[in-house]
Formats: sequence, structure tokens, C-alpha cells
Amino acid sequence: MRILILFIILALNSLALAQFDVPREALAITYPRGEIVIVKFRGTTRFPRMSGEAIVRRTDKNVTEIELSVSKMPRPFELGQGYVTYVLWAISPDGTISNLGEIKRRGLLEFDSKIKVTTPLQTFALMVTAEPHFLVRRPSRAIMLENVAAISRSGRVLQTANVVNYFGNLSDYFNDLRAPEIAGSDYAKTPSTILQARQAIALAKYAGAISEAPEELKEAESLLKKAEDEWKAGRSEADIEVTARQSVGLAVKAEEIALERKEARRRRSEKIQTEAEIRKAEEKYSQAQEEIKLLQEELERERKNRELRERDIANLTEQIKALREENQNLRRELDETRVKLAKVETEKSNLEIQREKELKIAKLKENLPILMESLKPFGSVRQSSDGLVLTLSEEYFTGIRSLNFKPQYETRLFSIATILANSTGYKIIIQAHTDNRGDPTELLNLTQERARLIAEKLIAGGVDTSRIEYRGFGASIPIAPNTDNLSRMKNRRVELIITPTN
Repeated sequence: MRILILFIILALNSLALAQFDVPREALAITYPRGEIVIVKFRGTTRFPRMSGEAIVRRTDKNVTEIELSVSKMPRPFELGQGYVTYVLWAISPDGTISNLGEIKRRGLLEFDSKIKVTTPLQTFALMVTAEPHFLVRRPSRAIMLENVAAISRSGRVLQTANVVNYFGNLSDYFNDLRAPEIAGSDYAKTPSTILQARQAIALAKYAGAISEAPEELKEAESLLKKAEDEWKAGRSEADIEVTARQSVGLAVKAEEIALERKEARRRRSEKIQTEAEIRKAEEKYSQAQEEIKLLQEELERERKNRELRERDIANLTEQIKALREENQNLRRELDETRVKLAKVETEKSNLEIQREKELKIAKLKENLPILMESLKPFGSVRQSSDGLVLTLSEEYFTGIRSLNFKPQYETRLFSIATILANSTGYKIIIQAHTDNRGDPTELLNLTQERARLIAEKLIAGGVDTSRIEYRGFGASIPIAPNTDNLSRMKNRRVELIITPTN
């Protein structure tokens, strides 16, 4: 399993994460369909006792189920900077960021919790961050847990993904250097949803909702007041949570409206500026037109003066004509020289490309012995003039006329696929053969299906489709006479011809 480098920039955080921006490495995993994978999580250096474990399964409905258990989680507000809850995130190689859900606080001190969620993603990294509320769109830089290892219960090799660049929420709101306010005596007991609503309203105000979305902000504040009154009155936690979450939703809406309206004003300002620049350009165009008119008048005067001087330069006309003809000849020769030079450059480029191809093929051929040793555990390997030939015996199938693989040999095919997928630059030609016992048409169909099935296994194991060719030959190319059982067994084979790509 290879490590996917997930670059996460962490800004200097004076109250919670006192460190400079540094790259971080996280493990991203491709979850095979139908496999149950155990994923381990690691805590940060500030809270090393934190840990987590997830059971992940990719279903046949193209959905990935995640059941995460976390332990020794500190109270979020101890991190400062307005963090009051935890959120589980999935980040894919193409940059897709998914808020999978809130990890709710249990108890007043360190707590354990569980969350069960789903995502349509198949390849992703998992992390837990501290957040101001559960509806955030982007993860903060306060990373608490991230996945570090994964084990498939079946022992199947897990695939990897490409490098992605990720930057956390860089809002100035999280860089507030002011001293924190004095907490009330019951602050630690305050329900998390009320704290989230307070932070959501603070974020909305920070975005300008006081002037841009006053109605939504006022309604969010009213719901927060209602939730606080319900808490003080001893109402049930469920009732308080419903009201507080409604407040969070309205505060987020107010924040989005404020940001959208600010963006609209910015665009209008840009439009006004653009129109002003257009008017300025039009004025310059008018000035240029006036200058052109003056130049035309000057040219006309010059033309008249030239007519007066023509009598004095008549004797130079023939010389000028001769010079022009000479210039044309020189230009023609120059064009011919340029064509020849371009031809030489093209030939030089073609020679260089051919040399690079030959060097690449030579390098691939040099690597054939290493590849040959890697493939020996899976069958007979021999070296031909073009490359390697890996011969798979009939033992890979459950019967001499079967199209089903034995389970242990199907695992070998995935191992072969992993080796070939990592050995780029080689073309794989799959040729299936059998003995002559039976109808020739049926034998041909049998070998064609076997070749196709092995090709599909290699592709499923990561080998690019464009590198694979396959074909069945029936009993047309025996390597031994079909006179006894041993000879017929030798003829029942599949050959993988591995040659450098031209």
C-alpha cells in the first residue's frame, strides 16, 4: 500500500495549534467492493491519547459505509478559537471534500463516541477536525484524528490514488488574537448545540450578515435565545437540540447570503470599473482619430512635395527597381534556406525521438530479468527474443474445461496484476490453448473465454486496458503431441507474453 501525500497547510494558531504552516501526510485508500476494511486513526501530538478505529465497507450499490469509533476525545472548546464540536471528513484525490457528519460530545470531560455514515466516494482519506458548528462547508486546520493504516479482513491488497493538494479553512476568524472572554460558571455544561449556534451566529456576523441578511440573522438569534431559555428551564436535551440546530441552519443561511451579496457588490464594482476603463479607451480612440486626421493632412502635403521632387529622382527609379528585384531574389533564397533548415530540424527531431524510443526499449529489456524473477512464483517463465513468456498451467481453473478459477489461484492472478501494473512500459499478450479432445469450435470458444477472463482479472488488478491483448487458439498450437494425458496437460495452458511497448 502506498502513502497518498495529502498536503494540509496549518496556519499559526496562537490559542490552539501554536505551529507554522507545514505539509502533512495522510493515508488515502481505495476500498474494494464487498471487502470489510479496518482503518486505524491517530491523534495529534497535543492530544496523543486520542485514537479511533473505523470499519469501512464498499457495497454493491456504489456506496461506502463507514462506522467510526473514537476515544479519549477532549472537549472541543478547550482548543479555543471558537471550536465547539467535531466533524468527520472524506477528501478524494480530485479535491472533493465531504462533511460526513458530526461526532457528538458525550459527557463533560474526555469522551468516547461513535458515528455511522455513508459516502459515494471510493478512494478517500478520513480525518476528524474541530469545528465551530456541524454545518461547516470546509474543514478547519484543527485536525484531531486522521487515518494512518488499513487492513482488509480478506488480506486483499488495497489500491492507491494520486496526490491531492488540500488547504484548510484559512478564514481570519480563526486567527483572532484577542484574549478570550471570562466563561460563565456553567460554560462547560452548556449543550454543544447551543455553543454551535453561538459560533454560527458569530461567523454570520463576521461575514457581514448584520447589514446583508438582517432578517435571517435576527431569526437565528431568536431561535438561539429560545434554546437557551429551554436549557435554563430544564427542558429535554432533544428539544434544545432541535431548536439550536434550527438556529445553526438559519445562521449558516445568513452567512451564505451575506457572502453572496458581498460577492455581487464586488462584481458590480468590477463592472463599473470596467465600464469606466471602456469610456477612457473610447476617449483615447477619439484622440487617436484626431491624430490620424492630422497625420493624413501632413501626408497629403508630403505627397505634393514629393511630386515636385520626382523630376530630381527620376534617374534613381531604375536603380530602385533593380534593388527590388535583387531583394526579391534574396527573399526567395532566404525562404528556400528556411525550408531546408526546417527539414533538417525535423529530421534531427525524428532521430532524437527514435533514439529515445530505442533507449527506453533497451532499458525495459534490461529490467526483464528482475520482472522474470518476480513472476516465477506464479508459473513457468522463459525469456524470448521479444520479452518474457509466463505460462499458467491448467491448475488455475477448477477443471480442464472449466471457466472458473480456483480461489487460491484467483489470488495469484491479482498478485500478477499488481506486478504488471507497477511494471509500466510492457505490453501483455494473453494466449490461451488446450488439447484436441472435443469439438474444435467449442475448444476455440473455451480458450477465448479463458483469455478474456484472465484479461479482466489483470484489468481489475490495476493493469491499464490499453496494454492488454488476448486471444484463444483452441488446440491449434500444441507444444506436445496429444497422445497421452501428460502431453495433453502440457497443451492445456495460458501464456502471458510480456514485451516492451514500442
